[in-house]
Amino acid sequence: MNGAPRIIQLSESALTIEFGDTIDARTNELALAFVAAIEHTAIEGLVEVVPTYRSATIYFNPLLTDTATITEQVRALMTNATTAPGHPSTLHTIPVWYGSTAGPDLPDVARHAGLTPAEVSTLHASVTYRVYMLGFSPGFPYLGTVPDRIAAPRLSTPRKQVAAGSVGIAGTQTGIYPQASPGGWRIIGRTPVLLFSLARTKPFLLAPGDRVQFVPIDEEEFRQLSTDQV
Repeated sequence: MNGAPRIIQLSESALTIEFGDTIDARTNELALAFVAAIEHTAIEGLVEVVPTYRSATIYFNPLLTDTATITEQVRALMTNATTAPGHPSTLHTIPVWYGSTAGPDLPDVARHAGLTPAEVSTLHASVTYRVYMLGFSPGFPYLGTVPDRIAAPRLSTPRKQVAAGSVGIAGTQTGIYPQASPGGWRIIGRTPVLLFSLARTKPFLLAPGDRVQFVPIDEEEFRQLSTDQV
């Protein structure tokens, strides 16, 4: 999509602002800058603003405001969003035990790529990933992008249960399951790091715009770090 962001009315209480048609850092940065601008502006009736890869959706209370008013306020903020400086981010180093019982799909990803499991692990950990958005379950980060060589399709039949901390690949994305849940991503490893905890002031460890660097560890280190997390 070229030109100005596009405003789409989803319902009588929601608008989506699209900043592009592609998944890339620049488009995502525009969406996050817009969300920051909204959150720092007093808008009557605002309930929540939720960013995605390339857009942001504004939810508002139609009893306190209306679509026309929200649209006008959104247009006034768009210049700030398109000229905003880079979104501040944090680099997180996340240890991962690759393969074995922690990564049951690593051999399949390796066969798909024509590589050894060790080569897949090395490639996966060679990239600093961007947190494009959170979704699916509380704190689940959509990270991009994996090296093309190890991109792999989702499972044809999702698992009924995926362990918390599981690291998976789906297409060119990689992600981490914060809680045990059903899931169809190719699981290549597991981290002992807690991505979501109500015991913390900020329950989510990661935020959109943050960066993630995976570091391979072995089973013994995984179990020790898991004990430390408790």
